[in-house]
Amino acid sequence: MVEGDEIQPLIEAVHEEFVPYLGEGKVADYIPELAKADPRNLGIAVATVDGRVYSTGDDAEPFTIQSISKVFALTLALGKVGDDLWRRVGREPSGTPFDSIIQLEHEHGIPRNPFINAGALVVSDILLSGYQPRETIGQILEFVRFIANDETIAIDPVVARSETEHGYRNRALANFMLGFGNIEHAVDLVLGVYFHQCAIAMDCRQLAKAGLFLATGGRVTHRDTGVVSTLRARRINALMLTCGQYDGSGDFAFRVGLPSKSGVSGGLLAIVPGIASVAVWSPALNKQGNSLVGTLVLERLAERAGWSIF
Repeated sequence: MVEGDEIQPLIEAVHEEFVPYLGEGKVADYIPELAKADPRNLGIAVATVDGRVYSTGDDAEPFTIQSISKVFALTLALGKVGDDLWRRVGREPSGTPFDSIIQLEHEHGIPRNPFINAGALVVSDILLSGYQPRETIGQILEFVRFIANDETIAIDPVVARSETEHGYRNRALANFMLGFGNIEHAVDLVLGVYFHQCAIAMDCRQLAKAGLFLATGGRVTHRDTGVVSTLRARRINALMLTCGQYDGSGDFAFRVGLPSKSGVSGGLLAIVPGIASVAVWSPALNKQGNSLVGTLVLERLAERAGWSIF
C-alpha cells in the first residue's frame, strides 16, 4: 500500500496519464456560471491523517464544491437533530438522476437519501430551524472553514446568484415536498441556504483537508478534537459509498471502492478510512453528472495505491 512520500510521485504520474483525456465529457450548463469552466482543468490533492498534503495539477484553482457541500450540511444536521433526521430522509440509493421528481410522488415526499437534491433540501430545511438563512449559511461556512483549518474559504456570490436565477428544478422539488409536509420553512428561504452552500468555493487542497475528519473517525487532527463520533463518521462514509455518485454509485463502488461524493462543478471527494482524504477536480462530466476524468483518476489512484474499503 502506498503511503508517505510515495504519494507525491504517484499522483503526478496519474495526473500525467489522464491529461490526454481532458476535454472529454460535458461541462454542466444548466447553471450558466458553471458552463464557463475550462474542461481541460485537472487538480489532485491528498491529505493524510498525519497532517501532510500532497497535490499536483490545477490544485490551487478554486471551484464551487456544489453537491459535495451536502456531506458537510448532513454532518451539521445530524449534530442538530440526530437520528430524527431519518424520519424525513431515507438512506437508500436512488437509482435515478440527482434532480428527479418521480420517486418523490411514489414515496410521499420522502427523498431516498440526503445526497440527491431533494434530500439535501430537506437537510437545509432542518438546519434553518431556529435561524435566519444568513445565520444558517454562516454556520455551514464556518464549519467548513474549521474542519479545513482555513479562514479564507468563502462563497462565490456570482455562482450563488446564477443558481438562484436558474434553479427551476430545485424550486419544483422543494414545492413538491412542501405539499407533502416535508418542508417546514418558506421555499425561498430553504433554497437560499441550499444555493449558497453549493457555491462555497475551494481548491483541491482545501477540500481534501475538509474531508479528512471522515478518514480519522470524526476527529479534526489540527485541533485534536472530535466533530462527530466514530460511529457517525462511519455511517456518513457508508452513505457516501452507496449514494454519493447518484445513479452511478454502484459502478463507482465497483470500480473505485471508496466512499465518495461528487459535485456538478467536477469536484470529487473520496475517503480512505484511516489513511487519507482525496480531492480531484475536472469540470467535464459523464452522463450521471459526475466528473468523467476525475472518476478515472480516482480509479487509477485506488488501484495503484492499494486503497479500498474492500
